[in-house]
Amino acid sequence: MQLRRRILKALAAAGLLGPAGISGLIGNALAKGNAPVAPGLHKLRGTVTVNGKPAKEGQIVGAGDTVVTGPGSEAIYVIGQDAFLQREASTVSFGADAVQNLMRVVTGKLLSVFGKGATRKIQVSTATIGIRGTGCYIEDEGSGATARTYFCLCYGEVELTPAAAPQERETYSTTHHDKPMYVHNDMKMPKMMVPAAVINHSDDELKLLEALVGRWPPFYGQGGPKY
Repeated sequence: MQLRRRILKALAAAGLLGPAGISGLIGNALAKGNAPVAPGLHKLRGTVTVNGKPAKEGQIVGAGDTVVTGPGSEAIYVIGQDAFLQREASTVSFGADAVQNLMRVVTGKLLSVFGKGATRKIQVSTATIGIRGTGCYIEDEGSGATARTYFCLCYGEVELTPAAAPQERETYSTTHHDKPMYVHNDMKMPKMMVPAAVINHSDDELKLLEALVGRWPPFYGQGGPKY
């Protein structure tokens, strides 16, 4: 519990969530000790809707729901063993059949951490992503012949299949942002998947999300962070 308190207080002191998020989200996580926080929406900034209606903190998000963030907006939420940081101008839908563990990043930016349960399938405009017990970051630019999706497997295992070239499917694992990729939908390119740099997400954000569900990012190794 002490380790978890230290990291959450450090994140709060660094202003990761901004002043509005410290008292609610960090305070809630600190109060839970090593246990996960309650499922649902835990931080909202700007315009956020669930199924087209204004979202409220504490609201449950689950199968069949669609979360939309407007310009300059953000949402952090927990579903079971999974936690999400959805950035501005993003649309994320969760499949109505919970057994299928299907979610779709329609457009925008999403950082996610997932528990070790069943394999989760993520659909983006250019690919199908099969993950289990991982952390990942996605930026999807939307549909179209020249669309592309940024995908970073921050840690864990993935099966990544480009929609335009399923024969290029790759299964790989990483430990710490080892293989970020752009996945394209442009048949004029020699390959649909090309290497990329690490962009627009941080280890501190991964630490926060994992802490909300009672875990540490695996890049710490066994026993959590060392102070």
